[in-house]
Amino acid sequence: MIEVRNLERRFGEVVAVDGVSFTAADGRITGLLGPNGAGKTTTLRTLYGLLRPDAGAATIDGIDAVAEPLAVQRRIGVLPDAHGLYVRLTVREHLRYVGELHGLDGDAIASSIERLVARLDMGEIIDRRVEGFSTGERMKVAVGRALVHDPPNLLLDEPTRGLDVMSTRAMRDLIRQLRADGKCVLFSSHVMQEVSALCDEIVIVARGRAVARGTPDELCQRAGEDDLEEAFVRIIGSDEGLQ
Repeated sequence: MIEVRNLERRFGEVVAVDGVSFTAADGRITGLLGPNGAGKTTTLRTLYGLLRPDAGAATIDGIDAVAEPLAVQRRIGVLPDAHGLYVRLTVREHLRYVGELHGLDGDAIASSIERLVARLDMGEIIDRRVEGFSTGERMKVAVGRALVHDPPNLLLDEPTRGLDVMSTRAMRDLIRQLRADGKCVLFSSHVMQEVSALCDEIVIVARGRAVARGTPDELCQRAGEDDLEEAFVRIIGSDEGLQ
């Protein structure tokens, strides 16, 4: 479970996150939805320890992300906005390296890699260097790194960005499988169809604040709209938002 309470983060005079609060439960998919600059990526980066909040708190399975960052990192898998792959390493070397960082022994890493090869359909690329990979192949490597230690919580920043239709479908299927496995999945996206199809709950972020939360149907009802996109536009255009 992921809990965010009154989170604040500034960059100089710019308020990126202004008192955001929400909970993402186990066995559910929670989406962060908002326009560019709303604070989604800053919130995710604070959760996985890349940024320190100026105020508020974030916990992963009850562990404080600021006070115990290493303990938190063992319980999360992260797909960041920049994947940061090492082009001279093979896929297997990427996965082994990250597994070792998480303290897995050789047998556990080998077993995890075997499962990921099957789950992500990486048999043809597992021993190839990443240099020259397509966007979809790079995404598989990045997802594999996030899953190699089998974390109970996943933080995914725009996981289908740049993917073709078939790769996008495969990613959405994987996210559903992770929910079925009981994982807590928190992801950001700009794609309304994706958010509507995948999410059990949506947190709408605008101007650094969480202005609405609920299921897709609940958000549509509160905004008086039949379509999630129209509901989203109405909600973020409201001065007060819909709580």
